[in-house]
Amino acid sequence: MPSATQATPSVSSWPGQRLGLPETGPRSVARPLRRIAALLIDFALAALLSAVFFGYEQWASTLIFMATQVLFIPLTSGGIGHLCVGLRVVPIRGGWVGIWRPLVRTLLLALVIPALIWDADQRGLHDKITGTVLVRVR
Repeated sequence: MPSATQATPSVSSWPGQRLGLPETGPRSVARPLRRIAALLIDFALAALLSAVFFGYEQWASTLIFMATQVLFIPLTSGGIGHLCVGLRVVPIRGGWVGIWRPLVRTLLLALVIPALIWDADQRGLHDKITGTVLVRVR
């Protein structure tokens, strides 16, 4: 985060600059390709578990996806897909993500539309509302 004496740029040169995050490398904002890869991994795992245990019921896939997000984000700072591609969900102000953020974030993500509305820092509405950002680990 920029200090009180440091001016926050009105126009960012890169996503996350206004948040005090680096342009590249660890702690930089996750770019779309990694986000999509993580989401596809999570959806594929949910679909696989749904097929094995529930005959591939659509409601089961959605609930499994949501449950894994709500379970893994507080425990490991990311869903299985996030972990596979080197991303983490972190609070903007630092610290532990807690329980409420993953719950609200996942409910909004399940609605799809909030995830499609991005700001200049490439944060979806679901991340803005919960005060989180998806960052690179490596």
